[in-house]
Amino acid sequence: MPITRQKKEKIIKALSDKFSKAKSIVFLGFQGLTVKEDDELRERLRSEGVDYKVARKTLIRKSLKEVKIDGADDINLEGPIGAAVCYDDEVAPARLANEYAKINKKLKLLGGFISNKYLNATEIKTLALLPGKDQLRAQLAGTINTPVSGFVNVLAGNMRGLVNVLKAVSENKKE
Repeated sequence: MPITRQKKEKIIKALSDKFSKAKSIVFLGFQGLTVKEDDELRERLRSEGVDYKVARKTLIRKSLKEVKIDGADDINLEGPIGAAVCYDDEVAPARLANEYAKINKKLKLLGGFISNKYLNATEIKTLALLPGKDQLRAQLAGTINTPVSGFVNVLAGNMRGLVNVLKAVSENKKE
């Protein structure tokens, strides 16, 4: 059943709103996925705050052009297309899709946009290997904390040495 012009305009408007707010967009080819597998993918994406929308390729391209994202014509959109959109974490859609693609070989990463810059499928897969924001923050905190904890250990070592000397002196006096 063909989609009416009004319905297409609503879809383009909804996609344009999502794309204009997005920090990252990853396009996924999901040809061959069963409904159960697609639902599992959607649940994984949703659990991390990533929107997932399936639409016709022409509507996706028109939405990208409407929000003035350059490189919309560079994307190799073949077969059914899904767009994973995230508004706060640039890496999350790529990471989650890549993790699921390892489990289910039918899912393909086709490309995407990070801060309105086009990335091909290889670059998206490379991006997916980067740690997420929370993990990077934890690594940064650990790195900042390392010299401080080293300093504390040095000071504690001096205190332990003093306690050991005092203990040895007290044992010598008892004898």
